[in-house]
Amino acid sequence: MAGLINFEDEQEVKQFLDNLGVEYSFQCYKEKDPEGCQRLADYLEGVKKNYESSAQVLKHNCEVNGHGESCYKVGAYHVTGKGGVKECLQTAYSCFMRSCKAGGKKSTDACHNVGLLAHDGRAMGGEPDLKAAREYYEKACAGGFAPSCFNLSALFIEGNSKGLSPDMSLALQYANRACELGHVWGCANASRMYKMGHGADKDEKKAEELKNRARELHGLEKERQIKFGE
Repeated sequence: MAGLINFEDEQEVKQFLDNLGVEYSFQCYKEKDPEGCQRLADYLEGVKKNYESSAQVLKHNCEVNGHGESCYKVGAYHVTGKGGVKECLQTAYSCFMRSCKAGGKKSTDACHNVGLLAHDGRAMGGEPDLKAAREYYEKACAGGFAPSCFNLSALFIEGNSKGLSPDMSLALQYANRACELGHVWGCANASRMYKMGHGADKDEKKAEELKNRARELHGLEKERQIKFGE
């Protein structure tokens, strides 16, 4: 049937993939379609393993078109120096920030990464910015990103001498939210807080329920790891 590819024919597959590259290049540079540029970058990275060219397309699509997913991916490149770009956490932070604000497929992940880099401080000249960390963790948590909810819980348990006071009620709220989203340590922390009466009245029943949920999630995680290794 016309249009079908025989994937057992190596030459036919090669021609098909080459044609895809031409099509995505046309979409990106002639039609000026940001999604086409993203497809081109993914093609160069995933099919051609040409990380240098992929990095250039991602950079173009982020800076010129403001494409959120491209900003996220080029930010990830800057974390490790992949694709020949400069290894620079400050540049990565800037790219993740653009992605977070742009919205789209990787926006929530990008907001979390902004929070991580602000929390860590290495992208901020060595000084953690807990106000920024909180702000962007909150954005990612609101988007359903469990690790951000858990990190917020940890922030409010610990507090900080530079403007972030411990707040066990908020810490419990975010631990519960992380647990709802399937974060095993969110469940474990919330269980302990109910058991100790931190952030809420002591509630042995609730503590036991959350401990069992943590065990269940831990078991599922181990099962996934076993299946992946089979």
